Amino acid sequence: MRQTDEVEQLAARWREQLADWAIPPGIRRRVREDPWALPPRIFSRRAEQQLAAPTGPSFERAVEALAEPGEVLDVGAGAGAASLPLAGRSTRLTAVDVSGELLVELRRRARSAGRRPATAAEPWLGTVQGRWPDVAAEVGTADLVVCHHVLYNVPDLPAFVTALTGHARRRVVCELTERHPLSRLNPLWRRFHGLDRPRGPTADDALALLHALGLRPRAVRWTRPAETGGEANRDRVELTRLRLCLPPERAGEVAGALAELDTAGPVEQSLVTVWWPGGAPPGR
Repeated sequence: MRQTDEVEQLAARWREQLADWAIPPGIRRRVREDPWALPPRIFSRRAEQQLAAPTGPSFERAVEALAEPGEVLDVGAGAGAASLPLAGRSTRLTAVDVSGELLVELRRRARSAGRRPATAAEPWLGTVQGRWPDVAAEVGTADLVVCHHVLYNVPDLPAFVTALTGHARRRVVCELTERHPLSRLNPLWRRFHGLDRPRGPTADDALALLHALGLRPRAVRWTRPAETGGEANRDRVELTRLRLCLPPERAGEVAGALAELDTAGPVEQSLVTVWWPGGAPPGR
């Protein structure tokens, strides 16, 4: 099998598995709210936590690439959880996201990270609103490209990661959950709707495609405790209710169902950090 054939087959399988997550129209029509929405405060809390105590293999692999300070490009930046902790090592940060609201929050948090927003006198931070790789031509190359928790939203994975690679001079670092992040709700879909949901794709599927593309990825698997209690738990209940297409008056049932799931063991996220060499010429 030629590599192009393997890439096409793996890419088609990835795309098909993502398409399987579409919500049946009959269930979707029961609610007016967007089941795919993610409250901006969740991104903000992630960024705040990472700024306070940056840890984990994804941060460590990024720091390695910035042993000599350099430029950083953050794709799917959110409020800056992946890139703002690198402020002391980066000579410039470019953040790309579809949400203008989150980019405003990132600029605000850049000040608390010891950096001011971009100005003519100090163009350290630049932001680009749009979807990658549609806006890739508007963005220059960087020494390091980071991309956290975006890949499962990308149907055309080859085009996406090829653009990441082409914009990185030293390294690309991606972080994703080991399994599709919605798969943790599969027992609740059966409970509330009697519906069996997909199980894939997984990080292994992404890695297989990266290998087929010749990107020479390396990976490490790790876990971190999931957020529980207080505001984080309220957000978890609300987000789960939205994802399940349930009305607000059923939030109490959702909270009870999540509590039952939690009794099975510690609430942890199983994560994978993936990194590979950049493809942009040095100094470009």
